[in-house]
Amino acid sequence: MRAWLAAWSVGAILAATTAHAADDPLRICLDEDRPPLSAHHRGKPDAGFDVLLAQAIAQRLGRPLAIQWFESKLDEDSSPQLEANALLSDGRCALVGGYALTTDSLVKPGMKTARLPDFAGATRDDRRRRVALGVLAPSQPYVYSPMTVLLGPKVQGRKIGDIGDLAGLRLAIETGSLGDAILMTFDKGRLIDSITHLVPGRDDLLGALQRGDYDATLIDLARFDAYRAVHPDTAVTASGYYYPIGANRGYVGLAGNGELMDAVNKALAELAAEGKIAELGKQAGLTYLPPREPAILGEVWTKIIQR
Repeated sequence: MRAWLAAWSVGAILAATTAHAADDPLRICLDEDRPPLSAHHRGKPDAGFDVLLAQAIAQRLGRPLAIQWFESKLDEDSSPQLEANALLSDGRCALVGGYALTTDSLVKPGMKTARLPDFAGATRDDRRRRVALGVLAPSQPYVYSPMTVLLGPKVQGRKIGDIGDLAGLRLAIETGSLGDAILMTFDKGRLIDSITHLVPGRDDLLGALQRGDYDATLIDLARFDAYRAVHPDTAVTASGYYYPIGANRGYVGLAGNGELMDAVNKALAELAAEGKIAELGKQAGLTYLPPREPAILGEVWTKIIQR
């Protein structure tokens, strides 16, 4: 009788623990203004590929989903790496979605602390304080994020098979962007005289391309997806050329949370094998490309400069 009661007690405890784990939300941090990957705006339903994927992952894990929205604003004391690390280290979420998987973005931070980005529910104290940082660990990638050449209305149909094919065109690029580094360093600066630099947040790069002020630019493919969703009649077209150095995106969490990452990787593998991830990309208006090798891109800047 005592043995039966002891076994029943252990079973009850395990069942209660399992039920509690199932009730514990899967907390994922997503950028509130990165369509078509993720978008959160007052008066509108949450949308984006990463939102749909997070819902699918949580369902596979049998857990409710809680999205912690944040706003990414770069300054001299911040970066996507530090923002993600601060959110995770502060316990705002267990995973950050849509994270570019590069060696640079996963190294141990050189700073011991960092400020939190603005996030939904943040207090005045949250905006002031600094968070002790941990070490990041990635999931397997779930989407490939390339740079692509966009063409203005005056050069529609021009064949682009390499960056060198942009010679003779009026090029526009945002200062300090990855596209800026690629174009400025190509073939020892061969394109420099054709490049006009625009200021992010002040100048409208794609609007200028649409007006025919410039002939071509080099930007992230997902950004063009977002522009095309708002401007379906745009005369700006994708050339079909993808710059050969691109990054996969995946989840990132804190090192030491291996059990959760293993479960997430298992769910990602199942969803990919069933074709569900590609379907979610299409549903969100994303030009979905499956992950490519290497899973984690190393030494991005060195690769660009050497090309």
